[in-house]
Amino acid sequence: MNYISTRGQIAPIGFKDAVMMGLATDGGLLLPDHIPAVDRQTLAAWQELPYRELAFRVMSLFATDIPSDDLKRLIDASYDSFANQEITPVVRENGVYILELFHGPTLAFKDVALQFLGNLFEYLLKERGERMNIVGATSGDTGSAAIYGVRGKENIDIFILHPHLKTSPIQALQMTTVLDDNVHNIAVKGTFDDCQNIVKALFNDLPFKERYALGAVNSINWARILAQVVYYFYAWFRVSDAGGSDIVFSVPTGNFGDIFAGYVAKRMGLPIRRLLLATNENNILTRFINEGDYSTGEVVPTLSPSMDIQVASNFERYLFYLFNEDPDRLRDAFARFGATGRMEFTPAELSRVREEFASRTVDTEETLETIALFREKSGYLLDPHTAVGVRAALECVKDGETPVCLATAHPAKFGDAVQKATGIAPPFPPALAGIEQLPTRCEILEADQAAIKAFIEKNAR
Repeated sequence: MNYISTRGQIAPIGFKDAVMMGLATDGGLLLPDHIPAVDRQTLAAWQELPYRELAFRVMSLFATDIPSDDLKRLIDASYDSFANQEITPVVRENGVYILELFHGPTLAFKDVALQFLGNLFEYLLKERGERMNIVGATSGDTGSAAIYGVRGKENIDIFILHPHLKTSPIQALQMTTVLDDNVHNIAVKGTFDDCQNIVKALFNDLPFKERYALGAVNSINWARILAQVVYYFYAWFRVSDAGGSDIVFSVPTGNFGDIFAGYVAKRMGLPIRRLLLATNENNILTRFINEGDYSTGEVVPTLSPSMDIQVASNFERYLFYLFNEDPDRLRDAFARFGATGRMEFTPAELSRVREEFASRTVDTEETLETIALFREKSGYLLDPHTAVGVRAALECVKDGETPVCLATAHPAKFGDAVQKATGIAPPFPPALAGIEQLPTRCEILEADQAAIKAFIEKNAR
C-alpha cells in the first residue's frame, strides 16, 4: 500500500517511509492512498481472535512492505508490557460498556500505539543503519507513553515538550522521572497549542529536520492511528458477542486522533452505528460538529488536561475525506484558517459531518457528577477524561443503541480530580508506586521556537 499527503504535493511512498517521515515534506499529514475494505466474511473470521492476532490482521492491510514474521514479532514485543492479557479489555458498568485502554506501562491509551511505534522505529532504524531524534508535544499522556516506548534505545533520542504546570502532577512525574541519557523533557511556559505549534514549525524547517533526522511520535504519525484502529475492532467484537447491537463509540478527545482511528475502522467496514465525540470546555470540535463553527479560542484549564486543546492536529486527515480528497480545497481551507483563525464549510459538508459524528460538551461540574455517580453505584472509578466520554454517552445515546466508552487513562493519574468528586484518593497501581520520591530532570524554557531549537541542537547526539 502507498501513502500520500493530504496536501497532495509528494509522490506516493510506502508504509515504512511514511512512518519515518511522520509529517509530509509539504506540511501535510500522510494517509494511505486507499482504505482497505473488510467484508462480512472477514469480520466473522476475526470475531474471536485474541488481541495480538487481530492487531496483526488489521495492520497487515496497511503495512504491506514489512515481512509478516517481522510484523508479528513487533506486535508481540509491543504488548508484552501490558498488565492485562486482553490488552484492551471491555467491562460493563452502570449500563455502559467501558473499553479500558490504560493497562500499558504508563496507564494511558497512548501506550497501545506508542509501545508499537517505539519498537517499529528501532526496527526501521536498524534496517537503515540510521539514528533519529524524536520531537513531540504532549498535553499529558503522549509524552510519557512515547518516553517509555523508546527509553534506553541506542539509536533514538527523544525531546518531549509539555506545557509547564498544565499537566497533572502524576503525568509530569511519569515523564521527568525517566533519567535515561536519550530522554529530554522540556517544560514550555505556555499551552499545549504552543508546544504543538513549535513542533510543527520544527518539522516544517526542512534543513533542520533533515540535519537532525527528526521523527514524530505525535498522532501526526500514521502508525499511531493504525495501532489505535485495532481496539475499535476488538471492542466491537467483544460487545457484539455479549449481545450489543447498534454500537456507538463515545470518545473523549481534544486532538481528534483517537476518534479518527474509529472513523478509519468504520470506513474499513466495521459496522459502527455512530461516533460520539466528547469534549470538555475546550470544545472547538463540538462547535464544529453541532454549529459548523471551527474557530480558535483561549485554552481553558480543566480537570481533563489532555483535552485542553484548541487546534486539533488530526482534524486535517478527516477534512481530506470531507473535502472529497481534494488537496487544493484543503490547502485553501488551512490558508484561510491561518489568516483568520476560522474555517468555513458548505451546508452539504456539514450535513455529511453530522451523518458521521455526534458531539457533546461536558463541563467540569458534569465531569465530577459522573465520577461520583459511578463510584456510588458500582464502586468503579473513572478518570476525568473517561468521565467526559461516559457523560456524553449517557446524555446522547438513543434507545436501542449500545454505548462503548473509551477509558483513556487510569484514575490514579488524576487522583486530585477523583478525590474531589468522590472524597477518596484512587489507590496507586504498581506502575506508580513511589513515583513521587524519584529524582527528576527537566528543562524549563520559554514558548519560543528558537529556544527549543537551540536546546535540541545542543543535546542531540
